[in-house]
Amino acid sequence: MDKIAIIDLGTNTFHLLIVEIQAGVEKIIHKEKIAVKLGEGGISEGNISKAAEERAVKTMLYFSDKIKEEKVENVFASATSAMRNAENGKEVMQHIYEATGISVKLISGLEEAKYIHQGVKKALEIGPEPALIMDIGGGSVEFIICNQTEVFWMQSFEIGAQRLLDKFHKHDPILPKDIEKLDDFLRKELAELKVKMDIYQPHHLIGSSGTFDTLIDINYLEKESDKPDDVAFSISLEDFDRIFNEIIQKNRDERMAIAGMIEMRVDMIVVAVCLIDFLIENNEFIDIKVSTYALKEGLLDAIISNELKTS
Repeated sequence: MDKIAIIDLGTNTFHLLIVEIQAGVEKIIHKEKIAVKLGEGGISEGNISKAAEERAVKTMLYFSDKIKEEKVENVFASATSAMRNAENGKEVMQHIYEATGISVKLISGLEEAKYIHQGVKKALEIGPEPALIMDIGGGSVEFIICNQTEVFWMQSFEIGAQRLLDKFHKHDPILPKDIEKLDDFLRKELAELKVKMDIYQPHHLIGSSGTFDTLIDINYLEKESDKPDDVAFSISLEDFDRIFNEIIQKNRDERMAIAGMIEMRVDMIVVAVCLIDFLIENNEFIDIKVSTYALKEGLLDAIISNELKTS
């Protein structure tokens, strides 16, 4: 198994990771993400729109060309929330297969949480005390309460950023009353998480990829300091609070002007930071760590250990 390609067909973003393995050492050959917005214009109705399907097939054809270019024979493609919940999800996966020959595996919310946890453990030391890992996708959000050696609880909730955007981001900038409605919704939807947080008392928050990557980029650029070439970072609660307030007070054009903001994140980041802020306000976290590794790195780990089979 010299080269492995992992494709993560997310609700907002499709990721391609090509890795070469020699004598047990992983070397990244190619890494790319494309904003496909699979959930746009349909996720809240349990459907993938025709335009979103076209973007998905086009991106998968492009990824397929890259994979052939690199002469990769071991390919693993997984789809998550948008595809899981769409009435036409299987049909879209079939169209992708017909166009590219790539078979897409649908993974459950719990499997997603499990592989995210594996990915995060590759990036950073969780430590002996309980921590809460949080991965905000476009369709679902995964939570894992764990320490370095043990997982205490994990769950996937269908409250991803595209869903929250459709439901609560009605004005731009978002209004305080919309944030209040969002908080009320989260209080109900995340009741199970609250119970588990009270039991295990995690005081460390670990965010993986997506929104958290963008928060780190903004923080480094605002402080005009060089961002190290690393896979694990931290952001203080004070810095998060400052960036949170900046994001919610600005409209789309103003957010786009923030150094470190990217086009694929500019819309969903508003409800995503509201979700992070809700958790911080309702729990006693002392720090925030960020892992740039998440689902695809966890899947890679499972493939290397023969837990998952490539096609």
